[in-house]
Amino acid sequence: MQLHFNAISEPGKPGAKWQRLYKTHWPAYKNWLNSKGTVNYPDLKASQAALKKYMPEMWPTYQRLCKLTKGDKVAARFLTGFQPPAYISGCSQAVTTGKDIQLVRNYDFHPDLMEGTQLLTCWNNKKVIATSDCLIGAVDGMNEDGLAVSLTFGGRKEVGVGFGIPFILRYVLEFCSNVDEAVSALTRIPSHMSYNVTVVDRTGKFKTVQLAPDKSPVITHDSFTTNHQRVIDWPENAAFNKTLERSSFLKNMLSVKNVSANQVADAFLKAPLYNTKFKEGFGTLFTSVYRPLEDKVILRWPGTSVEQTFENFQEVYRLINYKQAQVAPDLWKQEVVETIKTVEDPFEEQTVQNVEWQETVTEIMVNAMAQAHPSTNEQELEKLRGKIIDNGEVSWQAVAGFWSKIGSGYADNWRS
Repeated sequence: MQLHFNAISEPGKPGAKWQRLYKTHWPAYKNWLNSKGTVNYPDLKASQAALKKYMPEMWPTYQRLCKLTKGDKVAARFLTGFQPPAYISGCSQAVTTGKDIQLVRNYDFHPDLMEGTQLLTCWNNKKVIATSDCLIGAVDGMNEDGLAVSLTFGGRKEVGVGFGIPFILRYVLEFCSNVDEAVSALTRIPSHMSYNVTVVDRTGKFKTVQLAPDKSPVITHDSFTTNHQRVIDWPENAAFNKTLERSSFLKNMLSVKNVSANQVADAFLKAPLYNTKFKEGFGTLFTSVYRPLEDKVILRWPGTSVEQTFENFQEVYRLINYKQAQVAPDLWKQEVVETIKTVEDPFEEQTVQNVEWQETVTEIMVNAMAQAHPSTNEQELEKLRGKIIDNGEVSWQAVAGFWSKIGSGYADNWRS
């Protein structure tokens, strides 16, 4: 399995390079949205109203991006970040302070469901280096003020009314300069799923905010997080991703006297923090290291890395090869994801829907095919769905042969 990684610099308003990214990735995102239907999603008017209410400073940037999509209304709704479909990642993260202030994290997800883009932007008069997601969002990043942010999945099934976390992290990076400002934003903007968001600034101050769609945010001084919030709310998921084992490892490592920032960062490239369940959507796609005092961002993989600064950001390409792992049965035993309505929902009530694990497996594969081959039309994708699900059950023969059909079309499309 592979990831085609690109570092791209567009240090001004969104323009031709962002539009190129949009043309590359939007077909896969649109297929993802279409596969989920529109039952659980508010219309464009409600989505824009939510954006204006909670993140009004993003409105000019949002309008510019919409123009670059040539008026696609589905894209316009998606780019608000409000009420996206549910999805589950993994991740581990940790902070070190003292003379070497550092935020390091592993991003654990499926390689075919990641954009593979690091962006240097200056959309709102503040330079930002971030790992891109959802075209406008970020899964981690740092701005020129020295504020770094990253996330881990919170290990809870509930899905409520709010924004996708990549959109919230983008807002924090665009408009916050320190931990206090970031915490204020994180506790004000509703998240549609549960996440642990860690922020650290140049002073060494840090906080971890536990977000949930059905609970008030909890501000902590946790220096590390994995995939649960205080207690285990989803035992099957916790057993699959070994959140307690990783949490215990981080606790013990950070308690070692005089442990260095480099030692902590290096540990993220080894077990138990580094994961190889790539086919199951829980492989470590990259390790990011943010060092605010040095204005330095490092993305790491076993055997290679990309180091960037705000003053010397280089556009680079890397082909990352991941070692394939066998599919473990634990994944298929995870319970359904439940959709709920948050108490503070200011918009129309969302329809409750249970997402069966068979559907989740199907959509992971369909989305991967759509990303690998953007020219694939909806009829072909629907045919693929039919092959994977046979009379309500997963066809394991189809699963076994699926990944061999993923070619290099995705990378070829970008480079062309």
